[in-house]
Formats: sequence, structure tokens, C-alpha cells
Amino acid sequence: MTPSSTLHRSLELASTLPALMVAADRVAATVIQGVHGRRRVGQGDAFWQYRPYRDGDSASQIDWRQSARSRHLFVRETEWEAAASVWLWRDASPSMQYASLRNSDTKAVRAEVLTLALASLLADAGERVTVLGSGVRPTSGRIAVRRIAETLFDETRANNAKALPSLPPLLPLPAHGTVVLVSDWLDPLDKIEQMMRHYASGGVRGHLVQVLDPAEEDLPFDGHVKFEGLEAEGQHTIRRVEAVRAAYGARLAAQKEGLQRLTSATDWTVHLHRTDKPPQTVLLSLYLAMADLRRLNAA
Repeated sequence: MTPSSTLHRSLELASTLPALMVAADRVAATVIQGVHGRRRVGQGDAFWQYRPYRDGDSASQIDWRQSARSRHLFVRETEWEAAASVWLWRDASPSMQYASLRNSDTKAVRAEVLTLALASLLADAGERVTVLGSGVRPTSGRIAVRRIAETLFDETRANNAKALPSLPPLLPLPAHGTVVLVSDWLDPLDKIEQMMRHYASGGVRGHLVQVLDPAEEDLPFDGHVKFEGLEAEGQHTIRRVEAVRAAYGARLAAQKEGLQRLTSATDWTVHLHRTDKPPQTVLLSLYLAMADLRRLNAA
């Protein structure tokens, strides 16, 4: 799948969200500004950084003293503007290349579609987005979505030569920022917890999306089956799969419960998705969680 085709599909996906969500006054205000994307310019805002002037910035935003020290114009950004930035990451490790059903998305493709669709929605709402670990600063607008598509494509191409890790990198991010991390989240819970605490301890909000293939959830096989790992785990033969189905289901349930426990402890959210289900459902759930509608409705 090329960047343009994935981007086109993601834009189509984003456009299917209910129009009423943005039409209602309270929801529209949340979608446009977002609890995690407030821009409170004025007294009381903590300075965060200078950034180069971009088309669309007003002259009043320019810091003329800082700009006079160079040949470029600079805009003064505050901490709340930093809070409008979202770092996206999707698992591109070999285990994500699994699909049990013919002509269905692999976990990797579905994760990529969800990531780009969310980037499209956030960019339309005025948020600044980028790929976690890309080294590119968060930007807004349609160009940001295209840059993300190109970055994901480059990472996928690099993965063909060298396997990428199944957990996101541990990087310093500004407080009040947001990370959205898409994976199958089948790694050991202690390693996932270490990653989450790294970001949560720095004041970063987070959302996990767990993408699973239906066969990973249901283990629908019977009889003598040979399983082969996608990350050099080797082969393992089970003579009667139906005999281990209950134990397998219990272990997967424990993994999901562990994710719920970890996200509750850090005030993050987790969203479950199967590749045989419409992606719009989990995208809407994630987007509403990012807009923090629950807190808004409870106010």
C-alpha cells in the first residue's frame, strides 16, 4: 500500500464520522479546541519555545526582539500551545504483519489507517501532529498529514530490511502533550508499564489502541496445528488446539485487564479493536476520549 493510497483511505475513514458530532455546539467547541489542545494566549501562560514564523500566523504573534537577532521571523509559543501537540506512533514490528482472513487488513495496515485517519481529524481541528521518534516537530494542516504518511511509509520500507521494535521509543516530550500509541500490545506488561510511566511521569497524556486479528482473540483452529512466529520465535505444534483454547482465552483476557489497570493508574485510556470490525468505531471512541467529552458532559 503506497502512502497516497493509505492517506486516501484514511481521509475517507475520517470523513465518515457523524456530522452531528461537529454540528452540536458543545461537541464542536471540544473538537476544535479540545481539552488537550487549548490555546490560551495571554497572562499566566508559561513560555515554552520560539518557532519559525509560518504562513497564517498573525503579525501580533511575532516576537520582534527575538526575530531581530537573526534573519528570520520567530513566533513565541506558550505551554498551552505545546499542549496542542500530539505524537503518534504505530507498531511496525514483524508480528503486526499477520492477517488470518484472506483479503483482510493485516494488523500493520489497520494500525496505519487508524493512525493517519486520526492525524487527519486532529489536523482539521487545528492540532499539531507528528510521528513519535521521527525527529520532526509537530505541525498542523494537511501538510502535516502528508508528512506523517510519508514517515510511516519510510518506516515500513526500513522494516523490510531491519525489524523495528514492538514498543515505542522513550523520548523527552513537553508536559501537557499527548501520545497515541497503536499496537497489538502483546508484549510483557512490565515492559509496557515502564514505557507508560516514562511518559506519564513527565505530564504527558496517552491513549493506547490495541489492534488484534480475530484469530488472535478466538483461536478458531481445531486439531493438529503448527504455529510459526513472525519474529524468529520458531515453530510450535499443538496437537489439539481446542484443548488449550480456554487457557489461551484466559491469558489474553489477563493481558487486556492488565492494560486497563495500567492505563487507569496513569489516567490514560485504552481502546480495543479487531481487524474484522469497522475501524470507524474505535476511531470515534478514541477521538471522543481525546476531546475529553466525558469530563465536559460531567461539568
